[in-house]
Amino acid sequence: MTIFEAVKSQVTPRMAAEHWGLMVGRNGMICCPFHEDRHPSLKLNEDYFYCFGCGAKGDVIDFTSRLLGLTEKEAAQKLAADFGIREVKPSVMAKLHAYKARADDEKHCSQVLREYLRILKDWKTAYAPPSPDAEPDLRFVEACHMLECTQYMVDLLELSPPNERAGIVEDMMKDGKIALLQERLDEIREDAHEQT
Repeated sequence: MTIFEAVKSQVTPRMAAEHWGLMVGRNGMICCPFHEDRHPSLKLNEDYFYCFGCGAKGDVIDFTSRLLGLTEKEAAQKLAADFGIREVKPSVMAKLHAYKARADDEKHCSQVLREYLRILKDWKTAYAPPSPDAEPDLRFVEACHMLECTQYMVDLLELSPPNERAGIVEDMMKDGKIALLQERLDEIREDAHEQT
């Protein structure tokens, strides 16, 4: 957890405003310190603040940054110091486990995509209709429909820089594409086993 995340999870805009000596009403409203304000127009919500007068908005770090004239990093550090918050850094073992999990996911995605690509290439030639009038085999149709997209995904995974590859793999795993493709490969294997 970064210092930004730690501060945002433990300090609300209201807590910061009260800490800096601003008078907060029961409804969470204060006179906006960012413009001339005679009547409270800035609302301090649980996660963010918003001024109905000048439109100022943001989280607790933005509030402190604007109020004290600090950068966001300086504001986060000031809040952390004032409220006794420490940045929680992951251990070396946690980083190694996360790296291994990402590497395993990437390997799994690559294997599933490559196997499906190989099958599609085989199907495109083996099940091509003998004549234009012949009814196409469903495997040929699937190959025609999925070959280009699958080849693109394989290329994307193999040719992207490591930092982009991690995001691609995460998206594939998160949205279930690889799980669905794995199910399809299991069906194909089962059909092949039944035919022998």
